[in-house]
Amino acid sequence: MSDLSKITCIEDLRVVAQKRVPRMFYDYADSGSYTQSTYRDNEAAFQKIKLRQRVAVNMEGRSTRTTMAGHDVSMPVAIAPTGLTGMQHADGEILAARAAKAFGIPFTLSTMSICSLEDVAAGTDRHPFWFQLYVMRDRGFMERLIDRAKAANCSALQVTLDLQILGQRHKDIKNGLSTPPKPTISNLINLATKPRWCMGMLGTKRRTFGNIVGHVDGVGDVSSLASWTADQFDPRLNWSDVEWIKKRWGGKLILKGIMEAEDARLAAQTGADALIVSNHGGRQLDGAPATIDALPSIAQAAGKDIEVWLDSGIRSGQDVLKARALGAQGTLIGRSFLYGLGAFGQEGVAKALQIIQKELDVSMAFCGHTNINQVDSKILVPGTYPLPY
Repeated sequence: MSDLSKITCIEDLRVVAQKRVPRMFYDYADSGSYTQSTYRDNEAAFQKIKLRQRVAVNMEGRSTRTTMAGHDVSMPVAIAPTGLTGMQHADGEILAARAAKAFGIPFTLSTMSICSLEDVAAGTDRHPFWFQLYVMRDRGFMERLIDRAKAANCSALQVTLDLQILGQRHKDIKNGLSTPPKPTISNLINLATKPRWCMGMLGTKRRTFGNIVGHVDGVGDVSSLASWTADQFDPRLNWSDVEWIKKRWGGKLILKGIMEAEDARLAAQTGADALIVSNHGGRQLDGAPATIDALPSIAQAAGKDIEVWLDSGIRSGQDVLKARALGAQGTLIGRSFLYGLGAFGQEGVAKALQIIQKELDVSMAFCGHTNINQVDSKILVPGTYPLPY
């Protein structure tokens, strides 16, 4: 399918991306840890929630505009940080950032991106974007990353709290996805079936972790990167690290990976601007609740001291609407934009955003609202949505 006018939902983009992206990189994005139960439940839990349809309501003048941590957004959606985005499509982070800029929503760059902070800043004419930071043992490198994010005009910093250790993703092991990737016969045969992807990668110099290689002493290529990253995620991470990062950064701070009410209260005490209800897309603790199921308890615990956002499982505008109804000021999309990127590059990301906004707009109207900021749990059928626990 090459006619974007025939693409009507995120699933259409996923199907095209699966055909065009090499298996090891497609599976990296589209899989969870261990049995993948949480990965699947993130989507399934949204489907259980039912909407109340209202009629004879004036539907003119609708607006999905709102704010996320003080940033004006065209809809309550931001692009989530995803590692190896530039392996879904050549220069993927730059293309996704451009699509987000044009649509009026924030883009978040991962520490483990292919395109660097400087690449994205240059590729978007220094338009503000967000940066996601992993807590690593090398504090000097973290300090330099934070300083580089400031220099690149990043307007908010996301700190990921749920990656002190890695959940095992079976597909990555079976596909030989490592640093560097293993050129197995199976992988080489699969690459031969992806000429569009291969041509794109041949046309760019960005094929490694741009935020790391050349910025760490002794890490000058992919091979030396492997040994460095193996020991860098810091299992000693605690709330004092968040305080240190907040002081060093000095700007808008977002904490990603909150799944319990008690952690939401602790997050609020740090003075951060927002927290993200996230189970890392089902890629870390398999068997954890779906994020939409955890949201009501976290929103209640957080109160008005910190904004509550949600990621993991968003595949439609209806999912965004349901998250708003249950207390999320904003949402973030990962796989939804990656499918668009892998399928059609920048145009595919723009299409994903258009699909989500249109579904959000239409569904909101059918529920009797014309302003996203007035949506609450009254649009949901009682008994079909989760309550605080």
